[in-house]
Amino acid sequence: MKQIPNIITLCNLLAGCLAIIFILQTNESIIIINDNETILNLPEKITWGAICIFIAAGIDFMDGFIARLCKAQSELGKQLDSLCDVVSFGVAPGLIMYQLLRLSYAQQENGLDISILYLFPSLVLPIAGAYRLARFNIDTRQTYHFIGLPIPTPALVIASLPFMLHFNYFNLNHLILNKWILYAITFVLSFLMLSRLPLMSLKIEPGGLKPNAVKLLLVFISICAVLFLKWLAAPVILVIYILLSLFLQRTKE
Repeated sequence: MKQIPNIITLCNLLAGCLAIIFILQTNESIIIINDNETILNLPEKITWGAICIFIAAGIDFMDGFIARLCKAQSELGKQLDSLCDVVSFGVAPGLIMYQLLRLSYAQQENGLDISILYLFPSLVLPIAGAYRLARFNIDTRQTYHFIGLPIPTPALVIASLPFMLHFNYFNLNHLILNKWILYAITFVLSFLMLSRLPLMSLKIEPGGLKPNAVKLLLVFISICAVLFLKWLAAPVILVIYILLSLFLQRTKE
């Protein structure tokens, strides 16, 4: 029984490895219409990689719940969880950003011949994520709140980008595939992971409705955002999550 949560955690790693395999098998097709217009077909396998990241996030939530249910929480499980997370929520999203940057540059003249140095910023994500996880493991204060953005959150925001491109909600593809916006997303999310911002955990606190009211409000707003904004809801929910966390922190001071 005590090994069940660890086995589930390793399924998180499996999903992360599958995500990387899908993301790297791009086979993108570039169709030149005329001298001024290029159509890029988003590689379907990047979307499958994003699905694997969402699956990994579900497993990551489930293994902690089952560990508490089975009373099988251990230091081994804690370390194993972080090792799996750095692959599923660090390396895999970093590679999605790497491929999106490639697609962004491919739209411009001689874009396929750019130096790989222009794509290196995408690797800041797994580096920041690994540091964030290491800091979390030695910090005993982060029970009902986080210090800095937890690594699954930016991973899910980045994993939503291929879906935004696929469905092209609100005709925002030209913005999502803008290299400067992709760089900004990369560095802002990395900064938030490394920051000391006090952010709430979604764990239910003892004491009934009052200490959990803001968390329930976030859940309600998130459901509404998903219904009305579809995949575009991911970055919106992130901003609302940060604002509500800062509000909650302010009320506790």
